[in-house]
Amino acid sequence: MNSSSKQILGRPRLLILGCGDVGMRLLPLLRTRYRVFAVTRDAARLAGLRAAGAVPVLADLDDPASLRRLTGLAHTVIHLAPPPAEGKLDRRTRNVTAILPEAARVVYVSTTGVYGDLAGRFSDETQPVAPRNARALRRVDAEHVLRRWARHAGGTVAILRVPGIYAADRLPLARLRQGTPALAPEDDVYTNHIHADDLAAIIVRALRRGRPGRVYHAVDDSDMKMGDYFDAVADAFGLARPPRLARAALAATVTPTLLSFMSESRRLCNARLKEELGVALRYPTVAQGIQGALQQG
Repeated sequence: MNSSSKQILGRPRLLILGCGDVGMRLLPLLRTRYRVFAVTRDAARLAGLRAAGAVPVLADLDDPASLRRLTGLAHTVIHLAPPPAEGKLDRRTRNVTAILPEAARVVYVSTTGVYGDLAGRFSDETQPVAPRNARALRRVDAEHVLRRWARHAGGTVAILRVPGIYAADRLPLARLRQGTPALAPEDDVYTNHIHADDLAAIIVRALRRGRPGRVYHAVDDSDMKMGDYFDAVADAFGLARPPRLARAALAATVTPTLLSFMSESRRLCNARLKEELGVALRYPTVAQGIQGALQQG
């Protein structure tokens, strides 16, 4: 065994559950400090994860038997996996807690959707959750499951509540080209945003500095409505702005899922993110993130 291999094997182990786009952005930030194990249920992704510096593990969070080999594997865990698509409970997270060692440190990436509709009010992390759909209920359930595990197992969990994630390759260009309508200004809702690269950096900060049981809003400094976001992307890429419709008219043209996103208005404070985690955002506003996307293109 050469010295490089010995150095890698001597690093503390870290487990990523749900290593998709954000997980891949995390790997360059983690692989020099940790020996990173990345779980996927898609065998076609094994080579890509290995090339990115992770030890890939083929397992399915919906299948407890496939997770047994992960039991106690790492004392540092990043849980990026979404809940199942149905039901009010996150059984995947229940399966995850069964393999976590005592005193493990977990960062869980949740969603700002747990707050439901705040009618555009500014809110911090003391705001009570009020989920309005099954998707958000499953996230609330996952948070409760992890907190209960931490109490019983002597572990710690930091929860990041994340809004709409965007990046150069995660902009609503297809939607704009299709002419999908947005809400009229008088009916529009406030939304929150975070660039995918900033989210990856926030997760690393939460690993190092997140307080036990603490919730952090992983949101940028933008203060904008959903339609204004679409307009900004359209203008930057030389596309037509989406047509604007009153809520009643729009409800007849978009999917129920999309309509649910257009029915919740929130503006979330990120002071705790900056003051406790010491985060300095690379893209503090959507405008700066869009400009970065143009430069990459």
